[in-house]
Amino acid sequence: MRIGLLGTGPWARSVHAPALAAHPGVDLTGIWGRRPEAAAALAQVHRARPYATPDELFADCDAVAIALPPSVQAPLAARAAEAGCHLLLDKPVATSVPEARAVTEAAERAGVASVVFFTARFGEREGEWIAAQAAVGGWFTAHADWLAAVFATGSGSPYAHSPWRREKGALWDIGPHALSVLLPILGDAEAVSAARGPADTVLLTMRHSGGAASSVTVGLTAPAAASGVEVTLRGTAGITSLPRREDGPGPAYHRAVDALLTAAETGLPNACDLHFGLRVTQILAAAEETLMPLMPLGS
Repeated sequence: MRIGLLGTGPWARSVHAPALAAHPGVDLTGIWGRRPEAAAALAQVHRARPYATPDELFADCDAVAIALPPSVQAPLAARAAEAGCHLLLDKPVATSVPEARAVTEAAERAGVASVVFFTARFGEREGEWIAAQAAVGGWFTAHADWLAAVFATGSGSPYAHSPWRREKGALWDIGPHALSVLLPILGDAEAVSAARGPADTVLLTMRHSGGAASSVTVGLTAPAAASGVEVTLRGTAGITSLPRREDGPGPAYHRAVDALLTAAETGLPNACDLHFGLRVTQILAAAEETLMPLMPLGS
């Protein structure tokens, strides 16, 4: 499959481009970026061609992979779908429901396959655990702590200067990861509320269609010593926790590419397609609407 890459930032350089260039079922056709010099440099590293415009890249590709901020990703993905390209997108698909719905409907009209890359869902150990717990059922409660030190003092993260993450915070950057784990196990969120914690930290609570309740704490400003990921389920089968990732995001992205190839070949939708990406956006938007500052309680 001829795949073009849109984006030249840290995530594109460290994950997307290397994985696409190394995948045996893919021809990394070319790269487009908002900074032409960055696109040329990244294309040279991976022996691909830099493109001057997205539409020129779409015309030469069977699919596109996008590593751009969500507000940029959504309209470009819709254009790519209209050009007949299958879609490998990053989370969140968009940070507004109308934008997420527009790209989903564009893909439906064009009949193209779509996969949204959620690292936990496509991680080998994590994906197997999620599928196993969904099969077990009987879950009563779940809690997730998904905390990063991206904006902590002294952070050396390459994403520390990301404008969209600064604007939208952990709810939109990390919230999709937590939902991608909890929703397939506990069922869709029927009710959601959120409260603000320190800095960009958000405390999210949900009631699920399977009857369980879940709580999630996400943050990009946690102290480095407090950062990490923990997801714990409690139910009739006992207590279980999400296994820790043993490798980086590259192998998970490789499996996401596999998923797109399969969906395009078979015509069968992937569980992490645009419809799931739209639902994640809807839940996060509903949570954002409930966000209020924490109010001190009187004595």
